[in-house]
Amino acid sequence: MKSIFEDSTYNEIKSRIQNLNEDSHAQWGKMNVGQMVWHCQGPLNIILEKNDYGMKPSWLAKLFFKKSLYNDKPWRKGLPTAKFLKTQDHKDFNEEKTKLEALIDETYAQKDKSEWKPHPAFGYFTAQQWGQMQYKHLDHHLRQFGV
Repeated sequence: MKSIFEDSTYNEIKSRIQNLNEDSHAQWGKMNVGQMVWHCQGPLNIILEKNDYGMKPSWLAKLFFKKSLYNDKPWRKGLPTAKFLKTQDHKDFNEEKTKLEALIDETYAQKDKSEWKPHPAFGYFTAQQWGQMQYKHLDHHLRQFGV
């Protein structure tokens, strides 16, 4: 599994984001492109300890979902979205894209960090697992929009 902490993967993600534009359309799901780039900021805010979204530890999440966050199996289309990462509001694509790119840069800059705080719902991840899950989430949504 690729990791956002790898140079080539970081560059790949940044390039794919550059291929998005205001007219990009989802191949599945309900979000438009502005909402998607806003949504993708959430997990990055968690890893950067900027927002825990009021999440609580969940043994069910740890037991049934945790490994799927960083394994090699792609997520299926149409998975439900956590409530705190949903929006019906209009999101300015260019503004949200700039914010997302900055969060990706900030996350990548911490690639040599070895100790991470636990995820608010899923608990501890290794540095490798944190990097893999960030990549997997971004990849899922970039594929959603055909890039």
